[in-house]
Amino acid sequence: MFLVVGLGNPGEEYANTRHNVGFMAADALSRRYCFSQFKSKFDGLIAEGQIGSEKVYLLKPQTFMNLSGNSVVKAALFYKILPENIIVIHDDIDLSFGQIKAKIGGGNAGHNGLKSIDAHITPQYNRIRIGVGRPADKAHQVVDFVLGHFSKTDAKTLETTLDTVCQSVEVLIENGIESCSNFLGMQQRQK
Repeated sequence: MFLVVGLGNPGEEYANTRHNVGFMAADALSRRYCFSQFKSKFDGLIAEGQIGSEKVYLLKPQTFMNLSGNSVVKAALFYKILPENIIVIHDDIDLSFGQIKAKIGGGNAGHNGLKSIDAHITPQYNRIRIGVGRPADKAHQVVDFVLGHFSKTDAKTLETTLDTVCQSVEVLIENGIESCSNFLGMQQRQK
């Protein structure tokens, strides 16, 4: 059994922002694998389904990013899911737009959602990092950038990125983090 967490902020004003790419990935997974409807539970929205041979819960914390760990720990404890079976999908400004990387554990690079989850469960969970890039203008504040909306061109590329994220989650669930990283490496080389 796995818990897949898409990070984002609740509310319409954040719906299509770079910081909410984790929510977008959770929605894409839900559509692709025909999950149940999301329902309110654990200070979040949760859906149930199957990816490959595993039962999976999709979680979109509704606590705002800096309190995401509150929602994650409640769901993990309720379903008795260990950190090695938790996958957190989040935005990463240190990766170029559309780049995807997977790893287990590591630092939080200032990401408030990861800081919160680290504090509640441990940093040793799986992460799928979706690159949103950095602002081109150095004077542009990072916070304003990640809370900004995707350009029309980026929005088109994002569909392909989210499709790759869905595939990578399945590879991770079925074959582990190393296979997932190898899969993503091959995808990047084919671009």
